[in-house]
Amino acid sequence: MTRFAFMLAIALAAGATGAQSLPAPPIAAQGTIQVAFTPWDDAEGMILGAIAGARQQILVQAYSFTSRKLTGALVAARRRGVDVQLLADREQTFSGDNSRIPELVAAGIPVALEVRYQSAHSKIMIIDAGTSEPAVIAGSYNWTYAAQNRNAENVLVFRRHPELARQYLANWRRHAQDALPYAEARQ
Repeated sequence: MTRFAFMLAIALAAGATGAQSLPAPPIAAQGTIQVAFTPWDDAEGMILGAIAGARQQILVQAYSFTSRKLTGALVAARRRGVDVQLLADREQTFSGDNSRIPELVAAGIPVALEVRYQSAHSKIMIIDAGTSEPAVIAGSYNWTYAAQNRNAENVLVFRRHPELARQYLANWRRHAQDALPYAEARQ
């Protein structure tokens, strides 16, 4: 069996089981990358700086959101005219007393809760996608006090990489289609 035939057989078998047939193709490196490792580095400060630099839009996916500083920064961005929207894990949103998501909703930030997955575990921010100066924030870092001060986490901030921002935006939109508005998911 040739290598091509073997790969095709694997791809077809994966498709039959519902699994992804092939990994996504790589995209060329572009722009800059900042990295922080908590608790040693100021990851929260790096994220706050990226939020402060947003001009048009901030899209967030959150598993857990308890950080008062990040909440304040998103509310401030909204007040200065930035379109801020958030997707969050439903179970995490309602499982504790420390969730800041009700504050975001009260500030007029549209929040939708993901209910399709056992855990909606993404932790990303997409800032100004579709512009020449986008930023994508990703890593293990939850949007929490503990992520900066108690946990061993990592954060990457990718700047000026429009294709990466486009792919994260497409994924965010895919998740948003399945999410329920906060008021509806709360019931």
